[in-house]
Amino acid sequence: MISPRTILALDLSSTRGVIAVLRDGEVLFEAAFTAERSHNAQVFAPLGQALEAIGTESAIVVIGTGPGSYTGVRIAIAAAQGIALSRGWPVFGWPSITSGPQADYQVIGDARRGMFYLTSVKQSTLGPIEIVDAATAQAAVEAGGDWFSFDAKAPLALPQVQLCPPDAGKLAQIAATLTDDTIQTLAAQPLEPVYLQEAFITTAKKAGKKVPGAALPI
Repeated sequence: MISPRTILALDLSSTRGVIAVLRDGEVLFEAAFTAERSHNAQVFAPLGQALEAIGTESAIVVIGTGPGSYTGVRIAIAAAQGIALSRGWPVFGWPSITSGPQADYQVIGDARRGMFYLTSVKQSTLGPIEIVDAATAQAAVEAGGDWFSFDAKAPLALPQVQLCPPDAGKLAQIAATLTDDTIQTLAAQPLEPVYLQEAFITTAKKAGKKVPGAALPI
């Protein structure tokens, strides 16, 4: 049985890292910090403060899994797994882009290599992700609806798209609504970023030269 309902939420899927602690609907701690390349150094001080706010009680840990910075999500996974192992807390992932300001909306984001991703969020649940070209993405947005992007800038500079950074407080609120059985099921699953495309493999320019493949940082 998972109790009490203290939630530690961590999202590093964008250059704006966010951490929040929620207990029975009350925000105990919230912090945001910026890192252009990596959250490695910046995350530890606010994470330590969040753990101090929780104190000796147990908690549930939820991390934002993107789509977004592959490196940032992997750092969040490593930090969450370390906490889970040392304290015996359940930890699970939830898509970062479900933490928007309203219940239902559509999302557009940069999928790299000249492509874009489109998806929808309904009642904090992520729908199927579609990878499309620029023309298709623009047509979808211009067709109407509430469109948000969790990127640093609006894809294709579309004026209809509202920017919305990931919100750890909202992730904590989502986790607080889940049943114990659902959390146990999610906690049993591997923690992985939301992948948009297959890894891009670089081909060596010289015969015999080995170049390791690199996962798409999205």
